[in-house]
Amino acid sequence: MANYPSSEGRKLVLALVQVIEENKVYLSEIDGKIGDGDHGINMAKGFGLVKTRLGEREVSVSEGLTLIGQTLLTEIGGSMGPLYGTFFLQMGLWAKDKAQIDEKTFGEMLCAARTGLAELGGATVGDKTIMDVLVPAVAAYESAAIKGASFQDALAQMADAAENGKESTRDLVAKIGRASRLGERSRGVLDAGATSGAMILRTMASVFEKET
Repeated sequence: MANYPSSEGRKLVLALVQVIEENKVYLSEIDGKIGDGDHGINMAKGFGLVKTRLGEREVSVSEGLTLIGQTLLTEIGGSMGPLYGTFFLQMGLWAKDKAQIDEKTFGEMLCAARTGLAELGGATVGDKTIMDVLVPAVAAYESAAIKGASFQDALAQMADAAENGKESTRDLVAKIGRASRLGERSRGVLDAGATSGAMILRTMASVFEKET
């Protein structure tokens, strides 16, 4: 079974920084339709600090994800700081002391992130949040693994499910957060957190797929 070397955390971190920085305007535009319009700006600020704090260091996957989590938790405002902080910290914790990130370990990392967010925010599928991406993505990954899919195929199915989950938020009415005040007016627009979540999961899948 092909695995991702856990020592290659720097590559993963920089790929995540890049996708957020490249999409910061788009993410803020989406957020501006039903929210404060600062999601992309805040995320880019946080990931920019991650890049600065990483410097020229080589880090493990666990160290890299923990760095992202700690930075987002403390440096970006609103609800997404704690949510993404928890997401990355949980993933980093489950990657700790692993020589390789294999299919089983990554599945555990995903499950830990999903559980952490569910316990923190209380959101479920259908609430027009990042959970509309994360829950189906984890389910697709687990289903693929159970059926004997390769690590690469499981990652691809996870990324596709995340994308579909993101698209599903367009037709949902927000039930949690600032957008929930708009009621039916929140329908017809993608959720910004779900959009960035899908980007992050697809980027992770892409990095792991190329190295396994």
